[in-house]
Amino acid sequence: MTTKILMVSLGCDKNLVDAERMLGCLREEGYEFTDDESQADVIVVNTCCFIGDAKEESVNTILSMAQWKQQGPCRALIVTGCLAQRYRKEIVDEIPEVDAVLGTASYEKIAEAVRMACAGERLLCFDDINGTFSPGSRRIVTTGGHYAFLKIAEGCDKRCTYCIIPSLRGSYRSVPMEQLLEEAGRLADQGVRELILVAQETTLYGVDLYGEKRLPRLLSELCRIPGLRWIRIQYCYPEEITDELIDVIAAEEKICHYLDIPIQHASDRILKRMGRRTDMDSLCAVIRRLRERIPDIAIRTTLISGFPGETPEDHRILLDFVAEMRFERLGVFAYSREEDTPAASFLEQIPARTKNKRRGEIMRLQQKIAFEKGREMTGRILDVMIEGRAADEDVYVGRTYMDSPGVDGLIFLNTDADLMSGDFVRVRVTGAAEYDLIGEMYDESAE
Repeated sequence: MTTKILMVSLGCDKNLVDAERMLGCLREEGYEFTDDESQADVIVVNTCCFIGDAKEESVNTILSMAQWKQQGPCRALIVTGCLAQRYRKEIVDEIPEVDAVLGTASYEKIAEAVRMACAGERLLCFDDINGTFSPGSRRIVTTGGHYAFLKIAEGCDKRCTYCIIPSLRGSYRSVPMEQLLEEAGRLADQGVRELILVAQETTLYGVDLYGEKRLPRLLSELCRIPGLRWIRIQYCYPEEITDELIDVIAAEEKICHYLDIPIQHASDRILKRMGRRTDMDSLCAVIRRLRERIPDIAIRTTLISGFPGETPEDHRILLDFVAEMRFERLGVFAYSREEDTPAASFLEQIPARTKNKRRGEIMRLQQKIAFEKGREMTGRILDVMIEGRAADEDVYVGRTYMDSPGVDGLIFLNTDADLMSGDFVRVRVTGAAEYDLIGEMYDESAE
C-alpha cells in the first residue's frame, strides 16, 4: 500500500518554497499526498519561529498533529523548518511523538527521514546552514498553479538586532542565475503566469556570486520567458534600491509596478538601535524617487511598533512618516522579544499593552489612507488576475498589480462570465471597501 503524506507549511512564502521542494523530493520516491489528517500515514510540519506568534502556531500545530499519531493512522511525525533548527533539543525532549527533525539546510533528506521514521528509526539532521545553496529542480507548486514564488537567495547578512533569521538560515547565498532561469522556465511551462521573487533580501541578489548586484539583469532575463505575465518583487531593502533597478521596473512591461520595502521604523534613533542601515531622510528620498520615476507604483512596507526604548516621540515620528508617505500597503507587527538576539537584552522593553496600542494607532491611520486611496482608484481600468469564485454567487475574487497574494487586498468582480483561476481580465474599478476594491468587467468595444 502506498504511503500517504500530509504536508503542513507555516510561516512565510520562502518557507512554502522549501515545503514545495520537499514535496518534489517525496514525489520522486513514489509517495502520495493527502490534505486529510485522518488519511495521512506520515505528517510533515514545516515550521516558522520568526516572532512569538509564529512560534506558538508552530508548537500548537505539532501538538495537534501528534494526536493523529496517538489516535489515528499516522505512523510518523516529522518536524522541519525554522522552529526545528532553533529548538531541536526541546522538540526531541518534550514531544516524543516526533520521529524526525530536519534543520533548514536539510530538506533534501526528507525522503530518508520518511523511510527511517516508518521503519521505527529516528533521524535528526542539521546540515551546515552556511553551505552552498543550490536547490534542485524537484518541486510541486501548491499555490494553485497560476502563480508561484521564486526563491532567489537564502540567508541574510544584515543582522538587525531584533532578528533571529541569520542564526537559522545562515549567511546570504544567491542561487546561480542560470538555475533560476531554468526553474522559471519550467514554472511557466506548467502554467504559472505570475512569478514572485522572494528571499530574505532580494535587492542584494548576486553580490556573493558575481561581485555586484544582479537583480536588474535577472529581472530582464525573466521578462524574456514566454508565458509569464506578471513578475513581482518582494523584500527589497531600501538602502539597496538602485537607479538601475528602478529603471528596469519602469521599462519592462511584465514587472508589476509594485515594490515590497520593509522599513520597520522611521525614527533615526530607533533605526540605529534596530541595526538598520538607513535613516528617515534616505527612506523619504528612495520613496520619492520611486514615485517620480514610476507614478503608479504601489509601495508595500512593514513596521515594528514598541521596539525597546521607543518613546512616545519616536512613535509620533513614525505616525507622521506614515501620514506623509501614504503607503499603498502597510502591515505592523508588535515587537517580539526573541532570545539570542541583541535587542532581547536591551533595557527599556516596552509593555505589551503599549506595543499593541501603538500598533493599533498605526493601523487605524493606515486604514484611513488605504480607504482614501481605494476611492481614488474609482474609474481606473486595471488588469486583474482571477483567483476564484465566491460560492453560490456570480462574484469573482481577483488581484491587481498592487496586490501580492495572501498579504494585500482583493478586487471583487460581479459578472456572469465563466472565468477560471489564473485568467486575466480588464476591470473598471467602481468602488472600495476598507482594503479591497469592487469592479465590473470592462468592455473596450462599448467605449
